[in-house]
Amino acid sequence: MKGNPKNLNQNSFLYQRLADTINPKNSLYQLEGKIPWDIFEKEFSGLYIDFGRPAKPIRLMTSLLMLFAFSCQSQE
Repeated sequence: MKGNPKNLNQNSFLYQRLADTINPKNSLYQLEGKIPWDIFEKEFSGLYIDFGRPAKPIRLMTSLLMLFAFSCQSQE
């Protein structure tokens, strides 16, 4: 089952937004704005089914795979 993305525009007084806590000069922070996430959503949405346990959002899974790939390359 395709997961529903959380509402990122809703603020909470208990939690700070990640964008407010990390350095905007960080290379991964800058890369996030340059990635066309809608292309990943369109390409991978066909791989999700409409029943069963809700899956993690496509953007989360792709960003984790990219982060893993970047960290593996930096260790070589």
